[in-house]
Amino acid sequence: MTQQTAYRPRRSVLYMPSSNERALEKAKTLPVDALILDLEDAVAPDAKEAARENACAAARSGAYGRRELTIRVNGLGSQWHDADLAAAAAAGPDAIVVPKVNSADEVRSLVSAMEAAGAPEHTSLWAMVETPVAVLHAEEIARASDRLGCLVLGTNDLYKELGASFAPGRAAIATSLQLALLAARAAGVAVVDGVFNDVKDEGGFLAEARQGREWGFDGKTLIHPGQVGPCNEVFAPSADQVEEARAVIAAFETARAEGKGVVTLKGRLIENLHVDTAQKVLATAEAIAALS
Repeated sequence: MTQQTAYRPRRSVLYMPSSNERALEKAKTLPVDALILDLEDAVAPDAKEAARENACAAARSGAYGRRELTIRVNGLGSQWHDADLAAAAAAGPDAIVVPKVNSADEVRSLVSAMEAAGAPEHTSLWAMVETPVAVLHAEEIARASDRLGCLVLGTNDLYKELGASFAPGRAAIATSLQLALLAARAAGVAVVDGVFNDVKDEGGFLAEARQGREWGFDGKTLIHPGQVGPCNEVFAPSADQVEEARAVIAAFETARAEGKGVVTLKGRLIENLHVDTAQKVLATAEAIAALS
């Protein structure tokens, strides 16, 4: 059975190194939907403990407004994982992000550890899908626990694990991305796309973000604040899409009130599925507007 949860915008999901206090302060001012306070890749080994303290203090502070605040811990089996997970759970962020989750059993183990450490009910688990085995078991991972709220694609690691080369269009990892999307939609959880590495290539970033939006991702993970604004725009319904959605719903309701069995709009047949899509567009636009 799929999970039914209220839509929460996750258009832009920005990684921030928790060892950098200036970056954590800057994050309070960014128009980002979600933050991943990172204890893993962006933090040097000798800064891990300080980063953990900073991230947990940020989660407790309540200073990040409507932004969804998550903490990425170091991976299972690393020397920092257990302490990271216990501290993050106790701090109670919106979610704990775990890299390289490869199985449903790992999800259940992580959830048990979170609960043992006192994670509040609102703290969900976000599982990173970044290995071939995770892709091949993505649906099992997504369905493993009601506490799992999002799949996060780790595209850099996917390229590495596959022995693939970066190229515009992402043909090498397209199958992996789409399998993860299918798994998330089947399980009723959110799913966000991987990062774009060249922060100076604005055109390349926009093309990749649009591709992710067209495929069905809820949003995209980011590595630079300059990517936030363009990403928010790409993953939000346009004014034309909102207008079209309203017209579809109005035409359907008018036809039903008149007892008509067939509904058309601008010569196009309108069915229930089109109304459902239109309602989702409006709900998305309203949720985004509420963030302002």
